[in-house]
Amino acid sequence: MSKTKPAAALAAALLTIAPLSAHADAAKDLQIAGRALTFLENGPTGKQVLGVVFDPSKPASVAEKNAVMAAIGGGMNAGALTLTAKPVEAGAVSGVSGVAALYVTTGVNVGAAAKAKKIITIGSDASCAASGACVMSVSADPKVEIIVNRSAAAAVGAVFKSAFRMMIREV
Repeated sequence: MSKTKPAAALAAALLTIAPLSAHADAAKDLQIAGRALTFLENGPTGKQVLGVVFDPSKPASVAEKNAVMAAIGGGMNAGALTLTAKPVEAGAVSGVSGVAALYVTTGVNVGAAAKAKKIITIGSDASCAASGACVMSVSADPKVEIIVNRSAAAAVGAVFKSAFRMMIREV
């Protein structure tokens, strides 16, 4: 057996594990995002659609979209909210309708279009909220972190309950 065969087998095994770990992280992040939405004043309840924004020209964005869609599946419960998902190409955000919020995949910026439509944007990348391109970012790994951009939240009319504001970092 040549030395390249074990290396190729290891690489193939790692490639099959990577999507599973991304899927697990997406599920945790989505639970946090769903719970965060329930802390909005007059926030969504019942069955709501989460638009998953991706850029088809960016493989990482497509992979994250796929992981998010798989994690939500037929519906994900978060308190009084049940989220379903629909994919939304980044270029189509200005025409999107029927969504309670937009989950923005890493490396995609639709902040201006979402603000114009008064839609809350959520990302898993802290820089999305820090830059104001997203209203909030959520992350479950290595610890739960929620960042809310005050100006982006104000621009879409999002007001969070005071109990929630004590648990987050505002920028």
